[in-house]
Amino acid sequence: MSKYKITIIIFIFTALYVNAFGQSNNYFFEVQKTGEGAQAMIFIPGFACSGEVWNETITKFESEYTCYSLTMAGFSGVKPQINSSFNNWATSIADFIKDNNIDKPIIVGHSMGGVLALAIASDYPNLIDKIIVVDGLPCLSAIMNPSFKSNENNDCSSVVNQITTMSDEQFYQLQKMSIPQLLTDTAIQEKVVSWSVKSDRKTIAEMFCDFSNTDLREKIQNIKCPSLILLEASFINIKTNIEDQYKNLKTAHLQYANKGLHFIMYDDKEWYFTQINNFLATQ
Repeated sequence: MSKYKITIIIFIFTALYVNAFGQSNNYFFEVQKTGEGAQAMIFIPGFACSGEVWNETITKFESEYTCYSLTMAGFSGVKPQINSSFNNWATSIADFIKDNNIDKPIIVGHSMGGVLALAIASDYPNLIDKIIVVDGLPCLSAIMNPSFKSNENNDCSSVVNQITTMSDEQFYQLQKMSIPQLLTDTAIQEKVVSWSVKSDRKTIAEMFCDFSNTDLREKIQNIKCPSLILLEASFINIKTNIEDQYKNLKTAHLQYANKGLHFIMYDDKEWYFTQINNFLATQ
């Protein structure tokens, strides 16, 4: 067989592989697909979490929807990638939707995953059917400083150095101390800690720094799709700040949980599923 024919065969095989698997190696995440519904739901976990955080939610919806659960690069044991950034991650998820011809999916995101949903719906307003944001804010830093402005030349080196130079035990103890401030369900706390511990430290530091510098308060005015915003119970105490952050999202439907902390899907399950079911039932 000539070298020319071999080259052609390799080219065709590669093209078929890329087409069949949606260029999966180029995305900033790993994905698990379940269900065979006509419409898709894409689930984006929060900071340093596994897509497993959505397991119980997906169980409720996979009989009616095709569900894609993401775990971002560098988080919970997934191989880290260079050039990870908030904007690159949002673009990568949008590319995945387009490359795989996923028609008008519903995006569900927790924490930073919810803000990624806001970013995607802002940049690609005709790509998404609905978004569900679980305890995510357009600008996290604006909780403490409503006049916050993003730094165009944000330097993350000190944060990276601080996180990456910790010993494994120091980092574990930090996570073990932090997670109970975000999650009341003690049965789940150790699992969430394990996801953080399995995450790449450099990715954690860089993404935390980048996310803290993200401000979507103006950009969300571009969102056209219905938007359910589920917020932790304590945010009712800073309702003015929260509503100010979301004032440009004209399609927003803000709801405050009755109890629990940041992981609403664990801490206030009945309320959480009621809100989602009601939202999905609306046209």
